[in-house]
Amino acid sequence: MTATVTASDDLAISDRLDQLVARAGGEKVTLGWILEQLHERAFGLFLLILALPCCIPFLYGVPQIVALPLMFISVQVLIGRRVPWLPRKLAARDVSAEGLRGLSQRAGPWLRRIEAVSRPRLGVLTRAPLDRLVGAALVLFSASILVPLPGTNTVPGFAVVLVAMGLLQRDGILVLIGALIGTAWIGTLLVAGATLASLIKTWLGL
Repeated sequence: MTATVTASDDLAISDRLDQLVARAGGEKVTLGWILEQLHERAFGLFLLILALPCCIPFLYGVPQIVALPLMFISVQVLIGRRVPWLPRKLAARDVSAEGLRGLSQRAGPWLRRIEAVSRPRLGVLTRAPLDRLVGAALVLFSASILVPLPGTNTVPGFAVVLVAMGLLQRDGILVLIGALIGTAWIGTLLVAGATLASLIKTWLGL
């Protein structure tokens, strides 16, 4: 059974994010609570919510909090799990309600722009068996977010946002664009790492 990423209701994704923020009570909410609120659109929306903070350049702390849960959910897309799940320790990770509200305000206009141009197309990329390949790509992108270097979260975070929007909107073009951006980023990291290793060996005379 494939992952549940369908856009089965008429409420826009940006409005669903606003709705989630309106329900958040207290100073903090846990990732487990967020996941419980998403219902039938849990996979796509949870991927989106986890990836959005990673798009902010030079933001430290939050990307590292969400990257591991993001990878965990991506693995579930890869294996075709129908309902997303987080282990207790990951589900207990919390974010501030105010931060979630600010994220919604920042991301809302951009999400609405993406919604305005997206539509169902190349749907084969958003359902089994090709959605498993998308899951594999998401695992790699979320792994790169974990790299503790300045700015390494922004590009893969944006890639995951595009893929998540594509899955929710059944828009294979968005999925493809996000996958290409993320893959190009992974390739850049690998080339940069190999070049740095070669320079270090040269300096050390190895």
